[in-house]
Amino acid sequence: MAFVFLILLPTLAMILYFFYSVMWVPWRIQQHFRKQGVDGPNYRPFYGNTAEMTRMTKEALSKSISCLNHDILHRVSPDYYQWSAKYGKTFLCWFRMRPRLVLVDPDMIKDVMLKTTDTNDRDDFNPLSKLLFAQGLPGLRGHTWAVHRKIATPAFNKEKIKVWVPGMVASVTKMLENWEAKIGERDEIEMEVHKEFHELSAEIFSRTVLGNNYENGKRIFKLQQQQEISTNLAMQNVYIPGFRFLPTRMNRLRWRLEKETRDTMRMIIEASRKTSVNSLNFLSMLMSGDINKHGPRLEIEEVIDECKTFFYAGKEATANALTWALLLLAQHQEWQNKAREEVLLVCKDNEHPTVETLPELKIVSMIIKETLRLYTPDNSICRRTFKKVKVGSLDIPAGTELCVPQAAVHHDTKIWGADANVFNPARFEKPPKHLGAYFPFGLGSRICIGRNLAMVETKIVLAMIIKQFSFEVSPSYVHAPMMFFTVQPQYGAHILVKRINS
Repeated sequence: MAFVFLILLPTLAMILYFFYSVMWVPWRIQQHFRKQGVDGPNYRPFYGNTAEMTRMTKEALSKSISCLNHDILHRVSPDYYQWSAKYGKTFLCWFRMRPRLVLVDPDMIKDVMLKTTDTNDRDDFNPLSKLLFAQGLPGLRGHTWAVHRKIATPAFNKEKIKVWVPGMVASVTKMLENWEAKIGERDEIEMEVHKEFHELSAEIFSRTVLGNNYENGKRIFKLQQQQEISTNLAMQNVYIPGFRFLPTRMNRLRWRLEKETRDTMRMIIEASRKTSVNSLNFLSMLMSGDINKHGPRLEIEEVIDECKTFFYAGKEATANALTWALLLLAQHQEWQNKAREEVLLVCKDNEHPTVETLPELKIVSMIIKETLRLYTPDNSICRRTFKKVKVGSLDIPAGTELCVPQAAVHHDTKIWGADANVFNPARFEKPPKHLGAYFPFGLGSRICIGRNLAMVETKIVLAMIIKQFSFEVSPSYVHAPMMFFTVQPQYGAHILVKRINS
């Protein structure tokens, strides 16, 4: 009898633990929020609402937008779009077994990002996405994040960025010469600019990050593209803990791509160490004692992590921002003309934009800011509480995800007015009234470290294109924004490009 009891006791303990953690705790949390007036879709054991999220996304991507309008929330964030209509703008949903509180109120956003940073930190990435972009700053937390941030920050001051500008101009000049050759004797040509801008950004970031020729950057770019596709396919299914360690065909592919990327980066680092040239690219600065003379240094593998992340995130964000900006200007000729007049006034004769003249491109800046509002690179920012916290009037338990859907905030008519879905750069003649209303690069201590570089690059590219070419939306363009790690056009961006002097 005693023997049977010893066997049954662990089984009973497991059943009780299962019931407590999988059923009782989620039910208790759901009731806790409902008592505070926060509702949401019902919790489902193990999977939460992830299956519903996946279904909504697939449905959204199956239909394009009938005309080129910017009311895109139902496509890029279909779960928020549907659940906010049913449960209110602040609601609770479940990402697997983890409660996710969705917040769009600017005051609450400000609390989360600025006032309660001692009670929350960056949420964990899906383990399947870590090989792609989460091994550097975006995926780090606590003391490790603070050390890496301190080491990397000096690489993005104005003086360092100033050194990179000539290389950016050279890369854009090369692209525009290629456009001239494609147009030839014709009046205009149709181009898929999304692809063009990704190749341009890959070249620029090859110079900026690696300080090497384009071939090394191009190789990393292609490897990360393949990693992006394989990761996205894997993330469409519910994640099973430990599954990423099994030698499946997809896992072996991800491992191979990761190894090739790191081997290429390691080869570049070794070559950089052997040269006596004092380079000012991001890689060299991370490895240099000049950037952090008396503090901790990064190990080689940590340098690789940061370069990988910066290369991928920076290239993606800049290429997509340029794509949407050109589409918006192609649609709105009046703003294209205003921007061109400004560029021609600031960059006289055959001058290119410089660090000194960039602040004078105020209309171009307004256009970029409005582009980032309508087509925010990221879809949401998530933090996770590690102890009880009060946000606004809500009492939030430890272990809760605090999710801020940037796209929803940036398209909110209560914040931006009835024309929230209309392209109107004039709204940025003055800064937004509330810090929690506009944050395309994030907010608070974790604000994007490369935001100044991204703005400089985007302004230079856009100004040089506007000065030399005019453009219209091609009849073949299908407006279908989608969330694929960043917000980008599902079927590319087809633009009719015309030489100004033709």
